[in-house]
Amino acid sequence: MTASSASSASSASSASPSDRPSPDTDGRAPGAGRLADDSALLAALLDGMDAALAAFGADGTVTHWNREAERILGWTAAEAVGRSGLAGWAARSEDAEEIRTVLAAARRSPGRQVEEFALLTKDGHRVLVRTQVSAVRGPGGRAGGVYCAFSEVHAQLDLERSIALSEALFDDGSWGVVLVDADLRLALLNAPAARALGVGRTALLGCPLGDLLTQGVEEVEGALQHVLAEGAPPAAAELWVTLRSEEVEAPRRCWRSGFVRLASPLAEEPVPLGVAWLFQDVTDAKRAEQDGSLLRFRAHQLHRAGRAAAECPDPCEAAAVHLDFALAGFADHGLVDLAPVPAPAPCGALDEAADDGDGCDPTAAPRAVQAPRLVRALASPAGAPGPAEAFAATGIPMAYPPGHPAAQAYERRGSVRTSAGPHAAEGWAAARKWPDGTVHGLCVVLRSRGRTLGVATFLRAPARRPFDRADADYAEEVAARIAAALDLAGATGG
Repeated sequence: MTASSASSASSASSASPSDRPSPDTDGRAPGAGRLADDSALLAALLDGMDAALAAFGADGTVTHWNREAERILGWTAAEAVGRSGLAGWAARSEDAEEIRTVLAAARRSPGRQVEEFALLTKDGHRVLVRTQVSAVRGPGGRAGGVYCAFSEVHAQLDLERSIALSEALFDDGSWGVVLVDADLRLALLNAPAARALGVGRTALLGCPLGDLLTQGVEEVEGALQHVLAEGAPPAAAELWVTLRSEEVEAPRRCWRSGFVRLASPLAEEPVPLGVAWLFQDVTDAKRAEQDGSLLRFRAHQLHRAGRAAAECPDPCEAAAVHLDFALAGFADHGLVDLAPVPAPAPCGALDEAADDGDGCDPTAAPRAVQAPRLVRALASPAGAPGPAEAFAATGIPMAYPPGHPAAQAYERRGSVRTSAGPHAAEGWAAARKWPDGTVHGLCVVLRSRGRTLGVATFLRAPARRPFDRADADYAEEVAARIAAALDLAGATGG
């Protein structure tokens, strides 16, 4: 032994205990604790997987078997690990050769392979599984084994159907789909929803619904909050909304809507991720349904009014009955003003005007009809429902200002609609001698036997919409019946 080597040996033997490698506190060699922790972590990860996993060594021996594999097949890890292949216990002999071929091919392939084959449960039932097989390679790139992740085919198909359904809904379906997060902000739109809302699919993501809707936003947000708290409603709801538009006032739309609460499947407790709002525009069908219902109601009212008026011995009372029946669901107030002397139709005043029997020439140029000072004959009570009351024939005319809608209707022999607009000026109704609170008016002429008898006026409060052309048609039908009754009253000296 050389001097230097002897000196080294002497130094090593005399080193203090603190200079020597010491075992771990539990008596294990250095690094053994870290290896044990890594093994525990690997076992926890394998057992926590949602997919079943089996790993095979280079000789085909089962080296890993997690709890999901145990749940699907019934074989515990203690029963599976250490077995050579799957033949005879986890796979029938007839199926084992196919499985060995798949595992051998995975060792030679660089990526993953997706296959389907049948495995055998512990109680002897066959289970069709879909697998992803891949080689386990060492530091040098050499395949040291194979791992096989698998799940039951029907479970995989359920997942694929769910993904396919989501993709189809957000591709281009017949329903609009809007995903709203838990804060009621837009998270995702499909193409039909973007078209219905008039925005791009990504233009307003993260924005509140108030940026898209001007009317109906409270109803939509209320429905979404209910779904987040209570779950999906049992039936679809019909919501009327108005889209926000900077150019023109957008019309109201009716959307038949369904709601689905979205919850995370990975959480222990159901955690709402938001709401899926599915809707379809049914405005045209809804308006047609409403129009049909309104026409049926009005026809029924006209029928009832005719039956009731036929029982009135006084023609003026029959006119009041027609006015009362017309107000139901149509207007808040009704007025009837008569001219002291009925005016015949002017020659050529309207396209349909012809020889009325007063000797005028139908080919003559049309001349204006000056409205006389109208006298109040009938009026519905102001402020409370009840039968219309007839006024005494005092002959005192109404103090209508020039250009009053009633005077215009008399002059034109037609209907005149007027409205105070969304912001009614103070005194708008009083200036027209109408009851307080009136914001919409419709004046129709009373015609009978080719003569203009007066004007009927129908009034609405702010709670109702303005009169439209269909309302004018109905009012003209009612006015024709009132005019016939009043003309009969005049002919009989009533």
